[in-house]
Amino acid sequence: MDLLDQILEYDKELIVYLNNWGSEPWDSFWMFITNQFSWIPLFLLLFYFIFKAYGWKKGLILVLVVAALVTFSDQFVNLIKNNVARLRPNNDPTVNELIRILKKPRGYSFVSGHSTTSFAVTTFMIITLRKYYKYPFLLLVWPLLFAYSRIYIGVHFPIDIFMGMLLGITIGLLFYKISLYFLKKV
Repeated sequence: MDLLDQILEYDKELIVYLNNWGSEPWDSFWMFITNQFSWIPLFLLLFYFIFKAYGWKKGLILVLVVAALVTFSDQFVNLIKNNVARLRPNNDPTVNELIRILKKPRGYSFVSGHSTTSFAVTTFMIITLRKYYKYPFLLLVWPLLFAYSRIYIGVHFPIDIFMGMLLGITIGLLFYKISLYFLKKV
């Protein structure tokens, strides 16, 4: 067995372990957390913070950069997923009988779009707002919960989540640099 096969085997063992922490009384909580629409109030609050800190013109530019970031992140993740073509845990016959499955999407698993995009937005927001607010790092609670929810409900392996985090942080930093360019123009 080569190194990659060994890592993927550990990944399967880890999802079985982490996913089986779940219990029925917590299922509705984690289903709420994994739903993107549950986070709309947070997004509205973040946009409020942006406009309060930067004003309307620069705030609008930052909101447009965030929209571009989310679009780029989503499309880039789809490109990766379709090229790697790793089965989701809920569809993988080597683990799907060993885990709790709360959702049954088709498609592929690597990398997690939820993890990538939430970490990209959070990284961008933390860097953008750090001069204006005292504790922007507390925003990390959101992507950590959001990403773990995907393991809890049985649709992503831990490596999908971890690599999504790294990719998201990279995308967030890239789009922060892009935002600086546009902010200087205003």
